[in-house]
Amino acid sequence: MIAAALTVSLLLGGSFLSVSRLHSSPADFLDHPANPVTDDQSESQVVVSAKQIVTIAGLHKPKAGYLLMSCKNHDDPPYQGAIYLNFAVPADVRVDTYFQTIAAALVEHGWKKGIPPSRYVYGTTLYRDDVTAIIYRDRDYPNLGVVRLYGQCRNMNDHRKDTTAWTDINGQIDGAR
Repeated sequence: MIAAALTVSLLLGGSFLSVSRLHSSPADFLDHPANPVTDDQSESQVVVSAKQIVTIAGLHKPKAGYLLMSCKNHDDPPYQGAIYLNFAVPADVRVDTYFQTIAAALVEHGWKKGIPPSRYVYGTTLYRDDVTAIIYRDRDYPNLGVVRLYGQCRNMNDHRKDTTAWTDINGQIDGAR
């Protein structure tokens, strides 16, 4: 009787472990993204979006940098393309309406509004084609606006030994206007 109870317990425990392995977890999504992309595809995804934003919003004096950043921790794959873009805020505009106008123009061209970023006054979050854009006024330099763009976490190449400096992509963004 005791042997039967132990056998049943072992069988049920083993089947529970087997079934739990069939279900994916959020970590599985990061560890094994569907359809991994190349370095060039990661960069292109966010650069194309940055060009769209500069053109549609008519941003003045855009300056941008690009890097691949880990979606998991500081070093490990997968990676996503990221852009940090500064632009001049015209002196003759009300800042609150200026950033609302930028967001409205992007929404008219297919971007979707997201939850406003809590840390940034007049900020907005937008999404399109699997790219997230956070747009806000720079707190330290009120005459500057910032666009941070993040692509999908699908680049599985090993970038652990890459430099962590931003790569200047002004030449790719300047031609957008």
